[in-house]
Formats: sequence, structure tokens, C-alpha cells
Amino acid sequence: MTEKGKIPLLADPSASKFTASQEAWRVFGIMSEFVEAAQRLAEIRPAVSIFGSARTAPDSPYYQLTEIIARLLSDAGFSVISGGGPGIMEAANKGAFQGKSPSVGLNIQLPHEQRSNSYQDISQSFRHFFARKYMFVRFANAYVVMPGGFGTLDELLEALTLIQTGKARKIPIILVHEPFWRGMVDWFKATLVCEKMIDPEDIDLIQVIDKPEDIVDAIFKHYESRGFAPLPSEREMLLNL
Repeated sequence: MTEKGKIPLLADPSASKFTASQEAWRVFGIMSEFVEAAQRLAEIRPAVSIFGSARTAPDSPYYQLTEIIARLLSDAGFSVISGGGPGIMEAANKGAFQGKSPSVGLNIQLPHEQRSNSYQDISQSFRHFFARKYMFVRFANAYVVMPGGFGTLDELLEALTLIQTGKARKIPIILVHEPFWRGMVDWFKATLVCEKMIDPEDIDLIQVIDKPEDIVDAIFKHYESRGFAPLPSEREMLLNL
């Protein structure tokens, strides 16, 4: 038992030096991911990031709806960004791939589940989730969130947190298929707002829209008075995400 307040010594002091060296070199790998991805994605704007479950089969109505939405966005001039894998990600890339604008996949290296789909004009691979998530926010003019699991919720709540705290510019965040999201949105209102965990106006950061055409219209409406390019203040904000 060690004495309270004292840190036990490592059995092998050289181990800490080896770990520190590994971590220092890892920083360069992370930097290279940021630089390479930022350069490859620099010309894709305006763009919309689409999220949803990797487990959705091609015969699912969610898959088919995603494909329609992505095709409409692509034909309207938006690059479509997905996680580059199967399921909803594949549907998003497939719809965009058939349209007029680039289909972009930001792939993540995982021990299981994730495989790259074949409908990508631009494919970028990441080892680190946080570098990949940064690119979703950095280059998106809107988020379209389809039904999904923990990963989808992670991306949704990350965007909401960044916007709510003023670390990212306000963009449309659109949840698709109201019955799927109803319980969560109701809980936000009944619990988070009522218990003052968030402000009532924070709910307005979310839109729930089911029709593909209405999704495209909502994104255009958001930008009709200002254009898609980041404002000077927003550029500074994006540099400090």
C-alpha cells in the first residue's frame, strides 16, 4: 500500500520515457490527418453532412429516403459528406454519386463494422475520431441526421454543443423521420428545458423535417440573405473549433 498523497514509482523508469516519445510522435500523425483532409476538402463547399446508422440495410425505407435526399442535395449544388461506410452512409454517398456534385466519404478505421462504400468521388481515411468529427463540422453548411445509434447521436450532440456554446457557426441541423426522433425531442423539452439544463431557445437549433424537398428548401432559406460562404467572424470561429 502506498502512502497517501504519494505517487508510486514505476518499476521501469524507461517505460515513461518510451510512452512520452510515442505520444510525441503521435501528435505528428494527428497533424498530418488534419492537414491532408483540410487540403482535400477545401474546394467542396457548399456541403451538407449526412449522418445515420451504419447498420441500415439497402431495402430499408431509411436507406431509400437518404438516397433521395442526397440526390436532391447533390443536384441542388451541395457536396454531400458522409462517414464513408455502409448503411445510411452508403445511401448518402450513393445518392450524391448519382447527382451533379461531389460525394465525399470521411472513413474511420475501426476494428469492426466500418467498411468503405464504393460511391465516393472523394474518399479520406482517418484513424482518429476527433479529427474526422472536426471535418464534418468545419466543411458543412448543414447537418441532415437520419435515424441512427450512438455514433449518430454523438455527431448530433457534438454539433449542438458547438453551436450552443458559440464555438461553431449556426447551421441548419435537420432531423429526418419525426416518429424516430419524437421521444428525444420531447425529452429535451420536458426535462432539459424544464430543469433549466438548456435554454428554451436551444430547442430552435433543431428542425424536424420529413420531406426531402422541404429539407433542401430549409437549407436554402437559412442562407438566402447571406450566402453560403462563412462570414469573416465565422472564419475566425472555425479556425478555433
